[in-house]
Amino acid sequence: MNIDANDSPLGNNSLPRLIAFYLTQFHPTPENDSWWGKGFTEWTNVTKAKPLFEGHLQPHLPSDFGFYDLRVPETRREQIEVAKQYGIDGFCYYYYWFSGNRILNRPFDDMLADPESDMPFCLCWANENWTRRWDAAEHEVLIAQKYLPEDDMNFIKELVPIFEDKRYIRVDGKPYLIVYRPQHLPDASHTVQVWREHCRSIGLGEIHLCAALTHGNEDYAKFGFDSGVEFPPHNLRWQNVINHEIKFYEAFQGTVMQYATIAQLYLDRLYDTSQVFKTVFPSWDNTARTGSRGLVVLNGTPENYEYWLSSTIDQVQRSDNSDQLIFINAWNEWAEGCHLEPDRWFGHAFLQATLNAKNGLRRLSAFTDIGLPHAQELPHRTFWNDMGEVVRYHAALTLGNLKHAVKRRPLLRLMLLPFIRAVRACRKPN
Repeated sequence: MNIDANDSPLGNNSLPRLIAFYLTQFHPTPENDSWWGKGFTEWTNVTKAKPLFEGHLQPHLPSDFGFYDLRVPETRREQIEVAKQYGIDGFCYYYYWFSGNRILNRPFDDMLADPESDMPFCLCWANENWTRRWDAAEHEVLIAQKYLPEDDMNFIKELVPIFEDKRYIRVDGKPYLIVYRPQHLPDASHTVQVWREHCRSIGLGEIHLCAALTHGNEDYAKFGFDSGVEFPPHNLRWQNVINHEIKFYEAFQGTVMQYATIAQLYLDRLYDTSQVFKTVFPSWDNTARTGSRGLVVLNGTPENYEYWLSSTIDQVQRSDNSDQLIFINAWNEWAEGCHLEPDRWFGHAFLQATLNAKNGLRRLSAFTDIGLPHAQELPHRTFWNDMGEVVRYHAALTLGNLKHAVKRRPLLRLMLLPFIRAVRACRKPN
């Protein structure tokens, strides 16, 4: 059962606002030309994806918007129109700032200068080093966060005109800023003090600082922030991995989990601190970027997503916090297999599921899709091919189990890091 998209209650202030994370890497830049090859955009990763087992929904390819270039204003305006039509209340743009140097900034700057782009927005400072993580060389830094002494003041001064934009999202009347990795700030308490004092001194008033709960961080208060925001699938406990139940086409060192397992973990998760904004994702599969090292979440279907989002909205509405946001990861993370934008697998179904959940249409009482793909037996098998497959499979399985064991032991992971880097260096071509 569907309802018309025009019935979205965008003016109902009692509902949590739905904010979708927005990636701007869909246009060529000099940096990406240099690092990855001429003409590289996020579509380069998306289109090279391939299925790794029977029933694996790869590649994710766009339908309505096509392989767009975010330098085209008509694309941005159409995205906004569709997002609002289906109940999205705002975008959260990743902001790439390195001691005054910005990258991937043109789509955001164009939006800021365009009065027809009338979508509320906020920022998430992506304050981490850019590395070659996508091709298993995370130690190779492409552009580093230096955290120079003057960076705190220069950064907040650059943001003030953005905070003053009438479209900028506020929480309890305060401009809302997410920092992706607050644990990387050399002195977080000093940084937030500089930011707050400057905003007060110029008459802007208070700001709301939100720490992303990523890479093991689950406590925003210790950094002096006002709130936290979940970032699934970050901070998983790596339980209920189902690699052993999948017949892969080739060796796979990544992780396969069920959507319902992950979603329920986040629905059940409790925090010691008082204000953590909830986040859901429609689906997840980042093998387009990382290949056999990726995380594949099975059954990221519109129905499962609708149930997760509906349950989250109901949960948030029972909380005591007055001004609530729910984040969706993401509007257009195509290479991570998480996007609300229409694709060739599901069309508008994820968008419709968003609207269904927001409008209170509670069609589902549980996660409905929890099955496993069933591989068909391949013909013309030979003894040596089978033996080779068995060896490769068990070697990959052993390596995967070892990897998960190390992940659960941070001290062991730290001790093995020099050895891993040495191995990678030896494997790197001259």
